[in-house]
Amino acid sequence: MKKQNQHIINQVTQGSIAEELEIEVGDILLEINGNKIEDIFDYQYYTQDEYIEVLIQKSSGEEWLLEIDKEYDEDLGISFENGLMDDYRSCHNKCIFCFIDQMPKGMRDTLYFKDDDSRLSFLQGNYVTLTNMSDADIDRIIKYNLSPINVSFQTTNPELRCKMLNNRFAGQALEKAWKLAKAGIVMNGQIVLCKGVNDGEELERSIRDLSEYLPNLESVSVVPVGLSKYREGLYPLEPFTKEDAKEVLRIIHKWQDKLYPEYGLHFIHASDEWYILAEEDLPEEEHYDGYLQLENGVGMLRLLLNEFEEGMQYITCEVKPTDVSLVTGRLAYPYIKNMAEQMMEKYPQLKIRVYAIRNDFFGEMITVSGLLTGQDILAQLKGKELGERLLLPQNVLKSGETVFLDDMTVAELEKALQVQVDIVKSSGQDFIDAILYK
Repeated sequence: MKKQNQHIINQVTQGSIAEELEIEVGDILLEINGNKIEDIFDYQYYTQDEYIEVLIQKSSGEEWLLEIDKEYDEDLGISFENGLMDDYRSCHNKCIFCFIDQMPKGMRDTLYFKDDDSRLSFLQGNYVTLTNMSDADIDRIIKYNLSPINVSFQTTNPELRCKMLNNRFAGQALEKAWKLAKAGIVMNGQIVLCKGVNDGEELERSIRDLSEYLPNLESVSVVPVGLSKYREGLYPLEPFTKEDAKEVLRIIHKWQDKLYPEYGLHFIHASDEWYILAEEDLPEEEHYDGYLQLENGVGMLRLLLNEFEEGMQYITCEVKPTDVSLVTGRLAYPYIKNMAEQMMEKYPQLKIRVYAIRNDFFGEMITVSGLLTGQDILAQLKGKELGERLLLPQNVLKSGETVFLDDMTVAELEKALQVQVDIVKSSGQDFIDAILYK
């Protein structure tokens, strides 16, 4: 067994079955019920039963076969050095719209890793193209009844999909999605829209084809391609205009009106960028079908506004004089600024400045806050009035850390700007709390 595929236990929960059976940190899981364990999904599947046999290799090299009686679905109480219990699968496509190909050199290595791992779709909500999956992978998903899986479709035109993904097998991979749908596996889809490539009639075709996967394909988001300034030598793509956005919304709304009466789902959804670019009002909450595509920026602003409106009705604390500044991307700026103005109108003792940060690092066409860098924030706030505290949205930082995309730390930003920096979570209530409660 290769070392990288050894399932080395790195934690045993106190009071767990594993502790009772004297399983220890450093032990290696070999088999469950005589089955080799490939990854976390095998482990979860084979540990569900009330009676299981677990083969463990101790640090001495001795092997223990443990017979375990437990409750159905009861956890053994162990975790592994590698949470996936296997190597991550990288993407072999060369998509014409790939954002990783549009990043400058010299950033941390993890930012250049292109994942196309179906297991991360289930665990973290990542979108996969299906091109990296074998028939055995599909069969295992069906056997284990794993749902939902998030699929990047881009188009249902096989030839066009091959072109967009630069993979001659990309068209055939669509058959895997159909197999999953027929087996009852719940899916959510994504279309990264590229002007003059998969929009217009091709978008119509894709929506028409994908609607046949209903109800197991619950939703499909349409998001505009992100274009950084580092596109030299890449496929020539153009930004969408206001008129383009209006046409995209016309197509999406037409299909929503057609599908909702039959399925009770709007199914096809436009990300928030389309409404802002088209200068059209955001849909009401009921149009988002429970926010199935929130991580793709579909309904994120509507949810934020609704949470803020509700939170404003239930402020019961004494509102003390406060002077703070907020940072956001240019996309959400009008909405964040309006929220700040509403708070100041209701509570004149509040002073809230909202700064829209231009993305000089990736280019001005990138307007979301999640791709802001510390150096852009620093450069554009240097010398500005910031008040007592500077509030930053949580998505500007590396998950679980206090580091920006460009490796600047929050502490470094605080020192450079000489102001306390607080991180704000994504909800409307968090927005209110961050301003009112120091």
